[in-house]
Amino acid sequence: MNGADIGVVGAGIVGLATAYALIERKASVRVYESGIPGNGQSGGEGRIFRHAHDDPRLVAFARDSRAIWDKWSQRLGSGLISDDGAVAIGPAVERRLPILERVGGVPVRRIGPDELAERIPVLAHYDGPAMLDEAGGAIRTRAAIEALTGWIGDSLVADEVISIRPSKRGTVEVVCGGSRTEHSGVVVCAGRGTARLARSVGLALPVRLGAHVRLTFEVRNHVKRLACLQDSSGVFGETGVYAAATPGNHRYGVGLSEATPAKEDGSFTEPEALAALAERASAYVRQALSGLDPRPVDYRHCWVTTLPWSDDAFAVWQREGIVFVAGHNLFKQAPALGRALARLALGEEPGVDLRPEARLGS
Repeated sequence: MNGADIGVVGAGIVGLATAYALIERKASVRVYESGIPGNGQSGGEGRIFRHAHDDPRLVAFARDSRAIWDKWSQRLGSGLISDDGAVAIGPAVERRLPILERVGGVPVRRIGPDELAERIPVLAHYDGPAMLDEAGGAIRTRAAIEALTGWIGDSLVADEVISIRPSKRGTVEVVCGGSRTEHSGVVVCAGRGTARLARSVGLALPVRLGAHVRLTFEVRNHVKRLACLQDSSGVFGETGVYAAATPGNHRYGVGLSEATPAKEDGSFTEPEALAALAERASAYVRQALSGLDPRPVDYRHCWVTTLPWSDDAFAVWQREGIVFVAGHNLFKQAPALGRALARLALGEEPGVDLRPEARLGS
């Protein structure tokens, strides 16, 4: 049997960030991925980087992640987060702005209708509460995944993990379709597959499975600046909408914050519900984003895994040398989360309480 210090299950953004952090710590790493890296819950052309959360601990965590994103960008020689900023509108501004100001270190401020129109020129007129997270922006997801995949090199193994179990020798055995390998520790970042692997060692993760759809629309007239958007206002018919530009600001990806509930086996009680989410997103675009062509040019469907106490929540469980991580909206947090998971895998303190009892995100 071949041996590596740490095994990482899953090559989405969190798994790749964890592997890279382990390599930075001079650990030997093997990353298991049955599909294309970054093509599951991490898939698509863009994500929003934002500091705004209801939990000040997540604000601080995002601030730490932003610094690492900058370091990655410097190594790559190209920005992985756009400099267009992230805008929030609606009542969530009144709740989150004081939290951001209290945590500190985040350049955030209120903006009026004129600056809002400059930041998001495709948005219809709006004169309610609005704030700008100047260090927010659209994450260049494909560039990030490709960079991390290149940096970890031949540590990536194209195979499916069938099972994991602690051995009597104090190691963790990973059984794949074509191999059986023992590691000193394993980190499981397998998206919807994490709960299944956790059950094999007696852990019941309170993960709720759902499916999500994000639509992409052409920008009618090219704009130099196009900030990300979070809309909790209800002014345009929805109270939970997000949007992020693709590289070059030629397209804008728009989605609702909702997900269609799914059963544990991935089936739906209401198969038409996912299509209904797409129709609502299109209706929102027609009403709120008049600067977009209302005909979607792309659809991105993906699974989402949420924890009961918050859509932004994530947590870590440990059992006999195995670390399991589960949660939602993790792309922006991946750099700092990867470093924390690497520390846990190496038997060190993570620097932040990631246990489910901490209710991070609540």
